[in-house]
Amino acid sequence: MLSFDPESSARFHSLRALLREASPDRARELLRPLSTEVRLNVLTMIERAGLGHVGGDLSVTDILVTLYGAVLDVDPRRPLARDRDRFVLSKGHCAASLYATLARCGFFPAAETATFAGADSALGGHPDRRKVPGVEANTGPLGHGLPIGVGCALAARLSGRHWRTFVVLGDGELQEGSNWEAAMAASHHRLSSLYAVVDRNGLQQGDRTEQTVGLEPLTARWTAFGWEVREVDGHDHAELLGAFAPAGSDRPVAVVAHTRKGQGVSFMQDRAEWHHKVPDRDQVRAAVAELTR
Repeated sequence: MLSFDPESSARFHSLRALLREASPDRARELLRPLSTEVRLNVLTMIERAGLGHVGGDLSVTDILVTLYGAVLDVDPRRPLARDRDRFVLSKGHCAASLYATLARCGFFPAAETATFAGADSALGGHPDRRKVPGVEANTGPLGHGLPIGVGCALAARLSGRHWRTFVVLGDGELQEGSNWEAAMAASHHRLSSLYAVVDRNGLQQGDRTEQTVGLEPLTARWTAFGWEVREVDGHDHAELLGAFAPAGSDRPVAVVAHTRKGQGVSFMQDRAEWHHKVPDRDQVRAAVAELTR
């Protein structure tokens, strides 16, 4: 198991203190550089490893940065604190973005990201809770994260605790029926501490979601399943912060976050082939130049 990094952890706590008092515009200013750092790290990790899911990593980055930077009640110094919020990355193939975010929050040294997907690395192609602090569940097979989240939310209620549970799902992943069984259970049990966050980039491996198995009208579907639905720009940190506020009812919350696959890199954006394509060195240089412009 990796251990926390004191310097990065201290920066994380300082950022959290600033964000507690920040206006929406100020929150954007504070979180945007962190998102850029994560995207840059993702590009180098995937190019070095020769594998990964760069398009989805870049689309989910702002969601992860907002959650860890300003929302989740977690502490890298005590990753297993009993009352911590629970976070599950159901789209576990986008582990690179999660690792880069966790490293910048101090859960482990940032230098470890250079080992991504290496033979002896703790940072595998999918997250492993036995090796990486901050990872609550081993994910990769799609459709399993939301059922785990329902269990976490029920555990909080049964134990008299008040943690919140956030599950980030890919939109193509919603074609798995287990998600809708979990959605029904969460609504039935009035799990208002549970948040399903959909990375709605409109693409999955090989094609657009609507050409594969259509999901629209997506917000109406979540509403019909008894959830409180919030629809936002998934690249606007301030909108995301508002969407992650406590539930306004006794229903679970579905956040439909509209994103772009490959966000921040023009030649990757909204392109299905970048679901699983690995950038070469020249493409990484071009992407880095664009992100740091």
